Amino acid sequence: NREAIHQTADQIAFSVSEEQILDAEDPETAAALGVQAVREGKADFLMKGKLETSQMLRPVVKKETGLGRGGVMSHIAINEIPAYHKLLLTTDGGMLPYPTLEQKKSIIENAVEVMRKLGCDTPKVCVLAASETPNPKMPESMEALALKEMNQKREIQNCVVEGPISFDLAMVKERATVKNYESPCAGEADILVTPNIHAGNILGKSLTEMAHGKMAGLIVGAKCPIVLTSRGSSAEEKFNSRMLAC
Repeated sequence: NREAIHQTADQIAFSVSEEQILDAEDPETAAALGVQAVREGKADFLMKGKLETSQMLRPVVKKETGLGRGGVMSHIAINEIPAYHKLLLTTDGGMLPYPTLEQKKSIIENAVEVMRKLGCDTPKVCVLAASETPNPKMPESMEALALKEMNQKREIQNCVVEGPISFDLAMVKERATVKNYESPCAGEADILVTPNIHAGNILGKSLTEMAHGKMAGLIVGAKCPIVLTSRGSSAEEKFNSRMLAC
């Protein structure tokens, strides 16, 4: 909204030129114009504003005019948590509701690519479940085991995959010692892969709201990074996410 942009810019003494504004009457048009700007090389990445996530992503995933690369797009969150000794990536809390085994493989590959770009050459990936024991009655645990086996067969590369593994064993080495659980990933997780979007969303918001974590969130696997934060996110979180996109 051109008028609203100028009004806000005037309030904070920020200079905006006319050519910087893509005027849109509604959120759907705004999202479509943003995607078009990226495709034409006029923008480097997208950022969600006060749109619904579905409104933002609809033009992104369009086959002919969207930003797909032919693979899976997934959401990643980088977390800096006072109680943990290094950065932690959680995925997928914002894109794929109930990922298949093959989609989970792509989710891991997208997350590993991000961590390697951040300087972590061989990320430790923990595929979360309620227990570290595979159980046919819990399909998520069997998929976690299958992903570990893919890693051992080098079908998933440049990382170490452990699964199924519970959250406490992935994050706290002392818990693994007590339970005689041996793994290079125990207490050393770089990436946590959740069973579905609900677990990922709950985990991510728990880390920021209750564990005082600082978070930056993106959708990756597209032709450009897509900054995806909650409309209720703090200014700091939105800034961190933009920096991560850069």
